[in-house]
Amino acid sequence: MLKRPTIFFRLRAALARHPNAIVLGSIAFSVIVFGFALAVLVQAHQDTTARAIENADNLARVIEHDITYTAQLTDLSIRAAVDGAQDADVMRLPDRLRRELLFDRSTTASQYIGSLLCLDSQGKIIVDSTSAIPRRVDLADREWFVVHRDNPNLGLFISRPLHSRLVPGEVDLMFSRRVNHPDGSFAGVVVAAFRLDYFQNLLSGVRLGPGGVITLLQDDGHMILRYPNDGTAVDENFAGRKNFERFKETHETSFIATSGEDGEERLYNFRTLDKLKMIVIIAPATRYVFADWTSRAWYIGVVTALLIVGLLFAAQLLSVEFRHRLEVEEHLRNMTRIDGLTGLSNRRSLDDRLMLEWNRSKRSGKPLALLFVDIDRFKGYNDTYGHQAGDDALTAVAQAIARNSQRPGDIAARFGGEEFVVVLPETDRASAAVVAAAIHAAVHGLAIEHNGSEHGVITVSIGVACTDTEEVADPLALIKVADQAVYRAKASGRNQTSMAGPFGGAAVTT
Repeated sequence: MLKRPTIFFRLRAALARHPNAIVLGSIAFSVIVFGFALAVLVQAHQDTTARAIENADNLARVIEHDITYTAQLTDLSIRAAVDGAQDADVMRLPDRLRRELLFDRSTTASQYIGSLLCLDSQGKIIVDSTSAIPRRVDLADREWFVVHRDNPNLGLFISRPLHSRLVPGEVDLMFSRRVNHPDGSFAGVVVAAFRLDYFQNLLSGVRLGPGGVITLLQDDGHMILRYPNDGTAVDENFAGRKNFERFKETHETSFIATSGEDGEERLYNFRTLDKLKMIVIIAPATRYVFADWTSRAWYIGVVTALLIVGLLFAAQLLSVEFRHRLEVEEHLRNMTRIDGLTGLSNRRSLDDRLMLEWNRSKRSGKPLALLFVDIDRFKGYNDTYGHQAGDDALTAVAQAIARNSQRPGDIAARFGGEEFVVVLPETDRASAAVVAAAIHAAVHGLAIEHNGSEHGVITVSIGVACTDTEEVADPLALIKVADQAVYRAKASGRNQTSMAGPFGGAAVTT
């Protein structure tokens, strides 16, 4: 029950300081609502992106598995032919038997292989899987032939897409291996023409939505296939294109970017097929990926906007009604002697009481001490945590000060902003230092977080002035001396008490 008046008092004090506090509070609440809605949408966007990336990665894995498996079958056929071609007994057989023996395993991959050829060291076809009589074509200038001739240990080589010299209009990837003589010298090449129709059939059942594309590249950027086909030429080189270079340079496997070809924004997902030196790119259009999210964002945005507009309109009506009451209360508050926020004496009351105690000290000859208390780095606290939190901190510090200045005659007052003054009648320098230490401990014990402070919590710097050590002409001069001591305390590191007087203002850590 005791907390209700305090909360009500703080609310009234806040309204007193800010006549439009209801509207400001509604705006603040609206910002919170907007921020919450925005956070929900951002999280939903991130979740949608993550799901799309996961789906693309799963699809890429399936494609990788199928292509790798098929390439292995093709390579097995090539290896079998190489083994036979390196066997002198096999090569002495009649053409028909030799052909059947060399290519007996090619039936395993026959649906993908256009033709399987065995060439001699001059690039002439000596065994042809599709013809009993080898076709007379000189293939010695082909890249796949040259690299095997010049590199004994190359192993399986996969060429760029090539227009076939044997079948007009057909485009193939050439899978090839070197054939050696018994002494290791170059004897020729076994090559399989792998039709691009395979990749087209593999991807024909994939649906990425409007604007989505799948691209299969070799790791140097040469295109093998693009699905759906947008007219891009086979073997076109993607090296130098912005999105491909971004993948090569940063190794980002997923990112959103705009295509330089058609201007479509897509979610690009790259997967490297290391064994085959290929790259598969799954790139659904973002307008398809985020279609559901966009609809939800519009719905949430409209509802949030209507809520905020309604709230602000109601707040404005309420503030008009409340403003009249605030004007009356403001007049009454100005007539009081209590600070509306902290509950301490206000400046007017301080001036009157300080003059009274000053005159009494002069008559009695007893010392009068004054503490000037300043909250450390309070502007930074307000900037970081907001003015409402600053008001709460001021109130908490004020109460801590008040609890440690409760003797009859003591007065704790808010001097202005984050500054407070404590008047201690009949108190000498040493006793004032004790009170200052108690205030330090009480404020530090509040443990109010302040990341902008070197101490991590709200602290105060205190300047102490006392008539038993200072020659001052009037109460204002006593305040000035204490204020100067505060600056020395701050200069020495804050969270300290600086004693004015014979010690030359040296800061004393409390």
